[in-house]
Amino acid sequence: MTNENDELLKLTSYVQISKYREKTLKSIGDDVKIPTSIAKDSGIRTNHISKVLSELKSKDIVECINEDARKGRLYRLTDTGKEVLDVIKDKENK
Repeated sequence: MTNENDELLKLTSYVQISKYREKTLKSIGDDVKIPTSIAKDSGIRTNHISKVLSELKSKDIVECINEDARKGRLYRLTDTGKEVLDVIKDKENK
């Protein structure tokens, strides 16, 4: 087991212990999205989405690509985020 793999497992578990985090990750997927559309997709209220996004950002799972914008911030998964999502999807397909 590599150290990198351990990190991935820890992050995956971090996402999976929160339905909100998991739904947010799935909602973004390969897209670039604003919090409002993540909220619509996932059925989570926008005020919760903001909190979830900042949690995921602190773990380098999502990134904001227009940090300066006050409205309509764009979020996408980092490479790590994509790996985490793949692991979650793999587990679901087993």
